[in-house]
Amino acid sequence: MRESVFQQMLSATGAFLSGHFLLSSGLHSGGYLQCALFLSRPEYAAAMCRDIAVKLKKMKADIVIGPAYGGILVAYELARALHARAMFAERKDSVMQLRRGFTIKKGERVLIAEDVITTGRSVKEVMVAIRPYSPRIIGVVSLINRSAKNKPFGRIPFYSVKTLNIKTYTADKCPLCKANVPIAKPGSRQMPR
Repeated sequence: MRESVFQQMLSATGAFLSGHFLLSSGLHSGGYLQCALFLSRPEYAAAMCRDIAVKLKKMKADIVIGPAYGGILVAYELARALHARAMFAERKDSVMQLRRGFTIKKGERVLIAEDVITTGRSVKEVMVAIRPYSPRIIGVVSLINRSAKNKPFGRIPFYSVKTLNIKTYTADKCPLCKANVPIAKPGSRQMPR
């Protein structure tokens, strides 16, 4: 699928938002990609993940895992397209972990899927959560890369459908704060107090 088709899908669902946003990383931004709106259209999610699967088929994933919440649907649809098992990690008491009976056998080939990568924190938390199972992490995939890095996970292969360069600011340097633009916190991760 061409990037322009994906862009049309994002536009059709109203997934790209403009305003003043507090990101899960604590940074501020004038733009936010609400992938939940894109993923609310199963036909779009399935088509996108089938397209990604064609590119990643040679990786031979046994499991596709995503962090809750953004990565759950991406992992599920990608696992379906790759004929792999799907699972997700979730936070309990602020710590990412496998729950609900999910388990990984030693050496199984794991692909980590996410909707949007900004700092990569959730993916890194998944890596820590599955480490005790001794899997082979074969790659990370996201629909959107807004991290401004081509290799946000070091030597672990990374693939994204689209890269977005949306400026982010620390609170003290945010022009939107200085202009008194109301701020919204659209993500799922709770901010530290």
